[in-house]
Order: sequence, then C-alpha cells, then structure tokens
Amino acid sequence: MTRVQRVNRFFLLLAAPVIGLMLCLLLFPPEPVLRLNTDSYKTDKSLHPSSAKLIRDLGAAEQKAKSTSDSLQKTLSLYNETTRTMSSIVQKASIQAQRPESIYDKRIRSKLGRPIETVDSGKIRIELFRVNAVTYNGYAMKVKLKDPAAMRMSLAGEALGSSETTLRAVQRHGAVAGINAGGFADQDGKRYPLSTTVVDGKYLTGFQSSFKDLYFVGLNESGKLIGGKFNQQEQLDRLEPQFGASFVPILLKDGRKMPIPSKWKAAPKRAPRTIIGSYKDDQLIVFVIDGYNEGGRSGATLEEVQDQLYKIGVVNAYNLDGGGSSSLVMNGRVVNHPSDGTLRPVPTSFLFFD
Repeated sequence: MTRVQRVNRFFLLLAAPVIGLMLCLLLFPPEPVLRLNTDSYKTDKSLHPSSAKLIRDLGAAEQKAKSTSDSLQKTLSLYNETTRTMSSIVQKASIQAQRPESIYDKRIRSKLGRPIETVDSGKIRIELFRVNAVTYNGYAMKVKLKDPAAMRMSLAGEALGSSETTLRAVQRHGAVAGINAGGFADQDGKRYPLSTTVVDGKYLTGFQSSFKDLYFVGLNESGKLIGGKFNQQEQLDRLEPQFGASFVPILLKDGRKMPIPSKWKAAPKRAPRTIIGSYKDDQLIVFVIDGYNEGGRSGATLEEVQDQLYKIGVVNAYNLDGGGSSSLVMNGRVVNHPSDGTLRPVPTSFLFFD
C-alpha cells in the first residue's frame, strides 16, 4: 500500500461516522409532513398543548437536520481538499527522496561513459558500457535490481558434476543476461563447483570453512551483494545467502583495497577477467575483460582492475573465474570475446531476469 493510500484510509476512517449520517439523511429525507406551518396553530386555542409542543419540536428538528446537512457538506469538502493536499505533499516528498539516488547514479555513469545498450523493466535495469583502458579492453555492466528475484545463480543440469556455457544457461532459464560465476575443479570427466556453493538458499555440498585465498560471494534475500571469508557456517548464515559461489581473491572490501596474494599476481600476470562488485547504493557492477590467450600477454592484471574499480567508486569487488571461463551474455548474444574462441562450459552462472 502506498503512502497516499495510507493517508486516504486514515482520513476516510476519521470521517466515516459523519459521512454515514449524511448519507442516511440524503437517502431517507424527512417526510413532507414534518415541514409544518406552525404559524397557523399559534392562534388555534382548540389545539391540544402536547400537539403544539410536538409541532415546535418537529420544526426545531428540521432546522437541526438542515444545519447538520450543511455541516456534513463542509466536512466532506474539507476532507477532499485535505486528501488532495496530502497526496501532493507525498508525491513531492517522493520525488525529493529520489534526487540523491539520481545524483549518485549520474556520478557513476560519468565515470563509465555512455551506455551502448540498456535493458529497463519493472524488475531490473542493466546498462552495458565499453571499457577501454590503456592496457586492456572489455565491458562493464551496471545492474540495478528493482526486484531481488531478478538475479539468480544457475547450476548446470541442476546436478553436481554437470557443466554448460553461460549462453546455454541464459537460454535454458529465459534470462536477459548472464556471466560465469564461481571456480570449479575437474574430476573423472566431471566439473564440480569449488568450495561453498549456495543454490536457492541451500548449501549444495555443505559449508566449507574458507581456507587460503578462497572467499564466498552471492546475494542475500534483499538482493544485496554479500561476500568474504567465513570460518563458521553461522557467520555466513547471518547474512541469509540466497545463492553464491566461491573463488579467489577479494579485490575490494568496504571501500578498501585488499592485498592481492603473490600467486594471483603472476598466474598469469595478464588474463581475461570476470569481476562482480557493488556500489554503496547496492547497484551491481560486472567487469568482463577480454584477452586473446592465457599466456600472460593480454588481458588485465588483478591490480589494474582493482585500481580501476576503486577509482569509479566501487566499494566491494570479487574476482570470479577468468581465463577461458570469462563470459558475458546479454540479449541472446555473447558480448565478450572468449579466449578459447568459444564459450567454456562452467558449472555455475549468475543470471539476470527482466
């Protein structure tokens, strides 16, 4: 129920008894016989005293009814005027409340440039930008979730050990966009999600305490990005994860640059990347950086991407699986240039719905 509707309900309840009385008078007006000419009886000495008093009382009642009707009309008019005024105040307040959000969003766009493609619906707004840095190229996708249900994580084949391309996941679920999600490990010809993985609010293979450089990243029930290292399941449970996956390393946390482990600075130094992050207003940002191979001669370093995200005001950022896994699909097509030449099948993908 909107604020205008709540205000209307309050005033309606306040005026209900008066309006009910007015409706009764309008629907059941006094019979004409009540409008007696009492003057004709003033000199009639034969009229019984009780009858004369009754006539006087009826005359007085008629005057009171007319006065009450006039008062009800004024009350109803005042009620309608007050409702219009309150509606106008609520609308103006709503517009003013949205101004800071609009101003902040303009600041974000000013650093990303002009969007090359946009999806805007009642559930989500996606803006796609090109990223043209000195040493690397790619794409940025800014996402505002108007409905938390507009983002989910898919599990390939809905079963452990399966894998599929992000494009296939998008098509299978009817999503408007998608990116690859967490890391994976291959075993016996099958591909398994790495470490703690949550699908539809449930742990896929149970909780696994964070070790070494691993982290967990996902969304909670309110559609906010959550992530970090968790030693106990209770720590993660308190954040109420709806879905999420694991990989390495964390780039930004609460507006601060996190140390990048030496291993991930050089293995390889440059590579295609997929990163997911969030701004302070909870809008999401996705970076997908292109690279021609995984030999360290193209793509971006993690430090370069970390610096870029920090400069454009991102407060939390998590490096997802990269290299040949890096995938960005939007409006039914593959946007980025996969380093394998074709999309790599992965076990999990983050999907967006309009």
